[in-house]
Amino acid sequence: QGQLVESGGGSVQAGGSLRLSCEISRITHRRECLAWVLQAPGKEREGVARVNTVDYGTFYMGSVEGRFTISVNVAKNSLSLQMNSLKPEDTAMYYCAAESFRTGCGLDASEYSYWGQGTQVTVSS
Repeated sequence: QGQLVESGGGSVQAGGSLRLSCEISRITHRRECLAWVLQAPGKEREGVARVNTVDYGTFYMGSVEGRFTISVNVAKNSLSLQMNSLKPEDTAMYYCAAESFRTGCGLDASEYSYWGQGTQVTVSS
């Protein structure tokens, strides 16, 4: 999967929006699981959303469904996360992650081998 580099984090007020981007130096084999994972201070990493490059199916953590949208542009080697109606509890470091598609893709952070350096999202009330 190569190198992953996130951008687009920042500070917003509750109700605002942010768009995170992840540049993947290469998406190999065209069969990948790609995910956004958050880590709040003192907590474990938690999968937010994932997409695969086989049928582009998506899956979301319950608390973000309807507010966040994950998308992938294989031609541009780019993964995005559009975050709307942000809440203070969304505050965390957000990482993009990648793994080869085998039988399916999950939201468990331990399934992913390749990680970016993270981008901070802070939502104030």
